[in-house]
Amino acid sequence: MPITIHGLAASRAIRPLWAASELGLTFTHVPMPYLGGATRTPGFLALNPNGHIPVLVDARPEGEVVVWESMACALYLARHHGQPDGLGITPATPREDAEALRWGFWAVTECEADALTVLMHREAMPVERRRPELASAAEKRLAVRLRVLEQHLAAQRAAGSLYLAAERFTVAACVWPAC
Repeated sequence: MPITIHGLAASRAIRPLWAASELGLTFTHVPMPYLGGATRTPGFLALNPNGHIPVLVDARPEGEVVVWESMACALYLARHHGQPDGLGITPATPREDAEALRWGFWAVTECEADALTVLMHREAMPVERRRPELASAAEKRLAVRLRVLEQHLAAQRAAGSLYLAAERFTVAACVWPAC
């Protein structure tokens, strides 16, 4: 079943690219830039009417599945192409599935905006456009949010629990470009 992932690795497309790689999947990467109008063509808008990357296309025997939004793409790959064995990123139980959903959406809603602000104003933008005060404020907010994850992981360790697939998934999904 051919899988195609549209989007630059230096964007939110890193999430499905990472998930596909983590799962050992064979896929085609179309490094579609979001600048220059490539995501505004009729062909691309047929895949994602929002004109955003990433877009995942899974050519299945029962018909093509198109998924957009980075975390949705990553979770889709884990759920439908992974082995629910409790070892990888694929949830093996309803609890792990709930945790993957909860922490995945947490990464996007609680961490991503501030993490991107830090990235842009510390590294990505031209120096003359950077605003260090925005990055510093975002780092402070992000530190508070990341303590929630740290406390959760510490409680798991203290209870003698192995990390759930959902937690491995979330920690890795947080790395870039979210938290």
